[in-house]
Amino acid sequence: MGSANRSTQTWIWLGLWVFLVLAGCRRGGGDLEGVNVDLVVTPDPPHIGPATVVVTLSDSEGQPIRGAEMSLEGNMNHAGMVPVLAEASEVAPGRYAAALEFTMGGDWFILVQARLPDGRSLEHQVDVPGVDAFCGTPVP
Repeated sequence: MGSANRSTQTWIWLGLWVFLVLAGCRRGGGDLEGVNVDLVVTPDPPHIGPATVVVTLSDSEGQPIRGAEMSLEGNMNHAGMVPVLAEASEVAPGRYAAALEFTMGGDWFILVQARLPDGRSLEHQVDVPGVDAFCGTPVP
């Protein structure tokens, strides 16, 4: 009975350790209460090649959040790809735009990282599924 009890305790401690390690690997920041993030990719649907990403930040009352510093990180959903990085510029009050290059067809996600004027940090992930491997307009 003592051996079974020790085995159970070992599994509990191992499970707790794995949980803590995984929780510690989570990126800082995250969505902020009272901040809305809207992201649009052009062209739609996206395909391999250049794209424009426009991110709109607004507060809970729908007012634009001006003066944020923002960067974008495009990643594929599978490991092994080098991330695509871009700095976004404010093009209108609360609207930030950046050029991003989809280097391969497949499922992507874009990580929006921003420092708001009040000093808070925002990190928001948006999935971009099915980036087309075809580049450009098909010829009839």
